[in-house]
Formats: sequence, C-alpha cells, structure tokens
Amino acid sequence: MSAEAKIAKLFKLNDKNWMRHSNPWSAWTRVPIIIFLAVAIWSRDWIGYYSLIPIGIVLFWTFINPRVFPPPKSTKNWTSRAVFGERVWINRKEHPLPQHHLTMIMILNTISFLGLPFYIYGLYNLHIWSTILGIILVMLGKMWFLDRMVWIYNEEKEKNEEYKSWEY
Repeated sequence: MSAEAKIAKLFKLNDKNWMRHSNPWSAWTRVPIIIFLAVAIWSRDWIGYYSLIPIGIVLFWTFINPRVFPPPKSTKNWTSRAVFGERVWINRKEHPLPQHHLTMIMILNTISFLGLPFYIYGLYNLHIWSTILGIILVMLGKMWFLDRMVWIYNEEKEKNEEYKSWEY
C-alpha cells in the first residue's frame, strides 16, 4: 500500500467520503491549514501552553475536513477534479499513469519537501522569514500538484468508466 493510500485510509476516505471531500468547500478550507498551523504553533510565544488549544483545533479540522461537507451539487469544477486526480494518483499501481506525469509529480513533491525544513526551522526558532519561505515552497508545490491532478483526472477519465462516473 502506497503512503498516499495509507493517508487516505487514515482520513477514512472511502467512496462516499471522497465525494464529500470533492466539495470545493472541503478543498479550499484545507489550503490555508499550513498557515493556520504556523500561527497556532507561533502562539506558544504569546499564550504559552494554551497554544495547544489552537494547535489541537487545527489538527482536528485537518482530520475531519474531508468528511464534514456534503457531496457537491456538481463536480464539474477545478477543485473536485483535483480531488479526483488525487484518487487516480493513489490508484496508479492498478491503473498506471503516463511517465510525463510521474516525473512532474516527483518534481512537485520535491518542491514541497524542500519547504519543510524551512517551515520546521522557522516554527521551532520563531523565525518569520524561514516560516514564510517554508509555507511558500510547500504551498507552491501543493497547488501545482493539485493542478497536475486535474490534468491527470481529465486524461484518465476518458480511459476509465469508474473515473468518468465521479463527474456530474
């Protein structure tokens, strides 16, 4: 089982919950989580151990978010297709993807990964510029990754009836 499949299982993303997660409200309210988590962690400097409350809230929201919203009225939008692309990406062992996507995803994940040391350093040392650089790199890689997921979904739905059925 791939790391992505394990994460999907952790977040309880079955067929029903994937549809709920494809709601644009679910996708767009997840985007700023890295920023909210940074602010929550930085709050330790202002409110001490009480910072565990906002940290806990952000982590709780991260966990429940994919299941909170109802399925969207329509999935013919960028965010739903991005989520469906993530589903297709997770299924890449059963349904292989073209090499040009695999190479680009590796590059995009590397961009996000390169932001993590800056993000962690900045949060640990309360260094604003490292934190901001980390956020920028992680979010740049993630948003570009999501755009690639739309591309993957749009290509793969033409080859797979199950994937095509997700769109309405």
